[in-house]
Amino acid sequence: MNITHIPFKKTGFFSKTILDYLEKNKTLQPFYNNFPDISGFHNQIEEKQKLFRLQSRLVLVDALKKQYKNFDISKKANEYIEALKKQNTFTVTTGHQLNLFTGPLYFLYKIISTINLCEELSEKFPEQNFVPIYWMATEDHDFEEINYFNFEGKKVQWNRKDGGAVGRFSTEGLEDVFNVFSNHLGSSKNAEFIRKLFSDGYLKHKNLVDATRFIANELFGEYGLVILDGDDTHLKQLFNPIVKDELENQTSFKAVSKTIKELEKNYKIQVSPREINLFYLGDDFRERIIFEDGVYKVNNTKITFSKTEILKEVDKDPKAFSPNVIMRPLYQEVILPNLCYLGGGGEMAYWLELKDYFEKVKTPFPILLLRNSLQLVTEKQVNKLGKLNITFEELFLKQYDLLSKKVIENSEIKVNFDAKINLLEKQFLELQEIARQTDVSFLNAVNAQEKKQVKGLQNLQKRLLKAEKRRQKDLVDRITQLQNEILPNQSLEERQRNFSEYYLAYGSSFIKALKGALKPLQLEFTVLEL
Repeated sequence: MNITHIPFKKTGFFSKTILDYLEKNKTLQPFYNNFPDISGFHNQIEEKQKLFRLQSRLVLVDALKKQYKNFDISKKANEYIEALKKQNTFTVTTGHQLNLFTGPLYFLYKIISTINLCEELSEKFPEQNFVPIYWMATEDHDFEEINYFNFEGKKVQWNRKDGGAVGRFSTEGLEDVFNVFSNHLGSSKNAEFIRKLFSDGYLKHKNLVDATRFIANELFGEYGLVILDGDDTHLKQLFNPIVKDELENQTSFKAVSKTIKELEKNYKIQVSPREINLFYLGDDFRERIIFEDGVYKVNNTKITFSKTEILKEVDKDPKAFSPNVIMRPLYQEVILPNLCYLGGGGEMAYWLELKDYFEKVKTPFPILLLRNSLQLVTEKQVNKLGKLNITFEELFLKQYDLLSKKVIENSEIKVNFDAKINLLEKQFLELQEIARQTDVSFLNAVNAQEKKQVKGLQNLQKRLLKAEKRRQKDLVDRITQLQNEILPNQSLEERQRNFSEYYLAYGSSFIKALKGALKPLQLEFTVLEL
């Protein structure tokens, strides 16, 4: 198993926000707390230990035990849950939607990164305990984002009526999806495992949250992964003071809006807050809470509350109040003794909007860690790359740039147009100096002539490149086919493929290979040769 690391910047798939964060750019430093290194974790442990209450730990442990009541919990996960009662136990958390059959590959990368980070922290801080948490996005209502996965280039999709929190969705109708998927798997030992995992998960559990817990537990339970559903009455009771503050004072809107004004001077804003960043959650709906004309209204319903009524409702039915993308991170940090959140680039970007809000409500802001991102390549693909003289870094070039580079390298015609354009520009610098001693009209004529001649050389360069691509059609086709195979739709495969494709080929050794390859604190992109 060969592993290669590449700077995230070299892949071209990560935003300026993320690259600046990884490089500790000064413009971003006001928007986060501790950086994800050993020194940062030392500081975070001290900060969280002082402020996280024992009573919250006991509520958390009790809630987790109830959530696992009908599941076979591994010895290690059970020990981790018991350890959460202790003041020297902390969590590392990742979150993800309840995608059908885990959805894209990076679901695995998130969770394995979280597990590996806990193991690394245990070595660095032997007096503390570290528990990997998978936070299920059970209250999400974007069903169209989770109702499918891709298998061998085809979409396996679950069609059903949308409405409400996805975690509460019945698994009825997934037998049809199973039958379609099963027909593509074959009869190997690995195929039987995948088939059983899907059927036991979705056909033997009544709702999506239980099905997802089962599948994640089957894949990662042996490593002690603890799976948490935030849609829980007792956990939400811990969050009630924050919910009431939001309803009365719109604290999140004021704090995050202020942060955005500073952040947007240099970076793209990921999400914008609403005046109230809460939903009202029913059995088959999840709608925004709006304050209008002195009344709290539930959007797209006839439900209304006075101020007194809605504050009483928070105490009466905590589960009815569901935090949106702005408040969910805070909910997580209120109920968990959490040190670090691992997420993708988009998640990191919106967390950076929240630090001032956390400070307003006196909650420690966690360390933010970009999850491991990984490209899988087979031995056959590595051999093809070698024959085409393509390095791993070059593999991530835009296809036009990659083809141009390789066609030029392979061409018998050696014309360096860039050098000629540079020489031409230097010659025109001399003419411009002379022109400045005459009048503006002559200077304008010189500048116009420079643009014309540079453009002429650029056009000749494009025509030569186009002709060479025609002449080297076989090379162009081979490169195009290989890059498309490794990077489907010219994007990272981790956002396209499902784990089942690789599990079918490699079995349980695939999970073990990922676990051995992912180094969460290395802060580099990983290429893993299978």
